Amino acid sequence: MKRPDVIPSLVLSGYALGRIAAQDAGNDAPAAQWRVLSLLEQSGPKRVGELAAAARTTQPGMTRLIGVLERDGLVRRSPVAEDSRAIAVDITDAGAGALSAWRSEFRDTLAPRFADLDDDDWSILTRAAEILAARTTPDSTGASE
Repeated sequence: MKRPDVIPSLVLSGYALGRIAAQDAGNDAPAAQWRVLSLLEQSGPKRVGELAAAARTTQPGMTRLIGVLERDGLVRRSPVAEDSRAIAVDITDAGAGALSAWRSEFRDTLAPRFADLDDDDWSILTRAAEILAARTTPDSTGASE
C-alpha cells in the first residue's frame, strides 16, 4: 500500500470495525452517543455548540442527543461560571460506566477477529494505536515545531 493510501484505509477500517462490533454485539445505541461520551471523558465539560462542532452535527441535533443522554443519566448540564447564559455538558459516573462497558463489549466482540495474530502483529497494532491516539487529540497537528 502506498503511503497516501494508508490514512484513508485506517479511517475506513476503523469505521468498519465499529459497525461490525455494534452489529455483532447487538448494541443499538447510536455511535454519536459513544463519540460524545468519549469526548467528554477525554476533555471534560463542553458547551453544546462545541460538542456539535466536534461531532460534525447541528446544534439542534446535538441538543436532542444531549437530552436523551441526560434523561438516561449519562450526562448532566450545568451553568458555565463565566457566562450565565451558557450551559456546559459533562459526563456522569453512570455515563463513564456505560462507556467503559461499551468499550469492553466491543473489545470482547472483536477479539476473535484478532485471535490469530502473533506478538509481532500485536506490537505493530499497539504502536499504530498509540500513534493514532496521539493524532486525535484536539491540539495535535502532527507538525514539527
